[in-house]
Amino acid sequence: MSTIIKLKNINKTYYNGAPLHVLKGIDLEITRGELVSIMGASGSGKSTLLNILGILDNYDTGEYHLNNELIKNLSETQAAHFRNKLIGFIFQSFNLISFKNAMENVALPLYYQKVSRKARNKIAMEYLDKLGLKEWAHHMPSELSGGQKQRVAIARALISKPQIILADEPTGALDSKTSAEVIDVLKKVNATGMTMIIVTHESGVANQTNKIIRLKDGIIEKIEDNSEHNISAFGIQNIK
Repeated sequence: MSTIIKLKNINKTYYNGAPLHVLKGIDLEITRGELVSIMGASGSGKSTLLNILGILDNYDTGEYHLNNELIKNLSETQAAHFRNKLIGFIFQSFNLISFKNAMENVALPLYYQKVSRKARNKIAMEYLDKLGLKEWAHHMPSELSGGQKQRVAIARALISKPQIILADEPTGALDSKTSAEVIDVLKKVNATGMTMIIVTHESGVANQTNKIIRLKDGIIEKIEDNSEHNISAFGIQNIK
């Protein structure tokens, strides 16, 4: 399988008062179609690494290749182009727009791609249907449970057909039963060939992934191959 993400000696320092060296020479390769988790204590650099991978933050030195293209010193327009074309985001806090219903929230990325309202709403309904939320399409976020909100957020991340999903603590606001259901959905999506990177502090979530990257004080402490312990058999026919 080909490499979709390659980091070489990535360093990042924040200068809010005293300099804080957050990432210290990160080397990492992620293969297309992998299901990877990133773990580490608070302050270990997990969120900074995810923000760099998602082109939401710049790095100071090193090289980041995404889909064989060097991501460095991009304008905001260029960064937005790469994000819209290649990356879907899922957040702990869902980041749904409160005054838009589930269908409109899912359709939002297609609005930015200048897809007509009729066409984007039709596609959004198809994704909600795949995630078991068709009957909730016209409900507002305030009328949805945490698990339903996260599935709406997953549908929104998938609708632009990205090559990579970046999930930042996707189960952090959910109870254990709902967390298991959401991880099951993410694994089904990954099984269709989608590369997925999950930042989590929950070992139960990390153990569901094929590779665990452990960060400590801005360096990769170790990378665990978890694939042998993570063989599961479930149907994926409902997520295309």
